[in-house]
Amino acid sequence: MGLIGANIKSSLSPALHEDAFAAAGLRGHYHLMDLDLLPGRTLAELLASVRAAGFAGVNVTYPCKEAVLPLLDAVSAEARDIGAVNTVTIAPDRSTVGYNTDRIGFRRAFEETFGRGPVEGATALLIGAGGAGRAVAFSLFDLGVATLLVHDLARTRAVALADELAQRFGPGRARAASDAAAALAEAAGVVNATPVGMLGIPGNPVPMAALEPRHWVADVIYTPLETQLVTGARAIGARAMGGSAMCVHQAAESFRLFTGLVPDIARMRRTFADAAAAREATLARAG
Repeated sequence: MGLIGANIKSSLSPALHEDAFAAAGLRGHYHLMDLDLLPGRTLAELLASVRAAGFAGVNVTYPCKEAVLPLLDAVSAEARDIGAVNTVTIAPDRSTVGYNTDRIGFRRAFEETFGRGPVEGATALLIGAGGAGRAVAFSLFDLGVATLLVHDLARTRAVALADELAQRFGPGRARAASDAAAALAEAAGVVNATPVGMLGIPGNPVPMAALEPRHWVADVIYTPLETQLVTGARAIGARAMGGSAMCVHQAAESFRLFTGLVPDIARMRRTFADAAAAREATLARAG
């Protein structure tokens, strides 16, 4: 199996999946295919290569979650509804099916960290209307959000997602927000679903001056474990979560789709913590 995406050198997915293989008594390998390190190789070429090589499947991440859809033989109803795929299974006959495990991953992580109370019947702000943002948006509606404000630097993308969500969940339940600070003033919490804040993509897309202790804050990023957004939110007394739990839960669901086996989620959490600690130590030594 493997992962296709950009800026994934520090991904912990290999540790999670290879330990899950070992726990199941299987021999398996999980390969990173970083677009930044494979100049000239396209998503279509890499997908064709893993099919030819006999992979059981691949995960796809930024910037491939939407681009991969037309390259697949079939897409699950849920993934097609969301408009993004992060898991592709490859059958023995090399046919491909796309799924989305980000939705269930974020939902389970949010429930574990905050419960449903902070979002149920409330307004939330989503920053980022790309592949990850689309899955998070559906998760927030699963959790009972009343109104979702969608902000993206590409306003047309925010408008398109808000319109789709309003058609799916009801008029007025989603709308594009051009001013993130103003949107945050009426929201109970905010999710960063952009890659901004990752190692290698510095910055913080959330206007921190508008953040208050009453807000809950979620980031889908787990490299680093705590982004500027998460540490800044906690510094003012707001409740915050990084992307670690989402990573574990989406990986567990992906592993089930790849193998038909349900992994031990507690073991996956321990594996993640150990791998993350080793990664952080390596990064610290590097500078």
